[in-house]
Amino acid sequence: MRILLAEDEDKIRKSIELNLTLEGYEVVAAADGRKALDCIESQHFDLLVLDIMLPEVDGFTICEKIRLRNKSIGIIIVSARDGADDRITGLKLGADDYLTKPFHFEELMLRIRNIFKRKETANAVEADEFSWNGNSVNFVTFSAIGPHGKIELTNKETLLLKLFAERKNEVVSRQQILQTVWGYDVYPSTRTIDNFILSIRKYFEEDPKEPKYFHSIRGVGYKFTP
Repeated sequence: MRILLAEDEDKIRKSIELNLTLEGYEVVAAADGRKALDCIESQHFDLLVLDIMLPEVDGFTICEKIRLRNKSIGIIIVSARDGADDRITGLKLGADDYLTKPFHFEELMLRIRNIFKRKETANAVEADEFSWNGNSVNFVTFSAIGPHGKIELTNKETLLLKLFAERKNEVVSRQQILQTVWGYDVYPSTRTIDNFILSIRKYFEEDPKEPKYFHSIRGVGYKFTP
């Protein structure tokens, strides 16, 4: 799981970053709001940990901007501002949780785990098979049925289709596809994804040149509309 930590206090940022890394998370740290937004625009993250009083762009603004575009990313606001109005504002803007400083690191970890647990439950495709409009994919046997007959899928094709099934009717960024399907940060060319999408369209679209299910979203990624 990848976490963006936006915190301007040097000692706190380094301490949280170190402890999250020791817990097995991949952490990108930003000391101001502008850098945080730049990171979010160019990379995939599963969770944001945001201080409110950041230089350049404050945490509330970041929370609002990101939540308008991305409903699935986890957001925790961590702030010394402990008033009820601040908590209500943060939650109204789309934060999943609000933690006041000072805090025990274990409390932050519990809240992070709870968010990931809720997201996994909400997004998981529990069945071994997913079907739509006469098409079907079996995620265990790596086999599928499309309009042109039976298909034997590769591991990465199956992972990509499972991601689309979990995120159906949502835009999935190229960064998330690379992180989920390839699972490392030295990514192959994004052209590789385009080639996979071309193959999947040939498998499941009546007319791959006029796709009904697997759509390109210019400059962002793809959207599966079963």
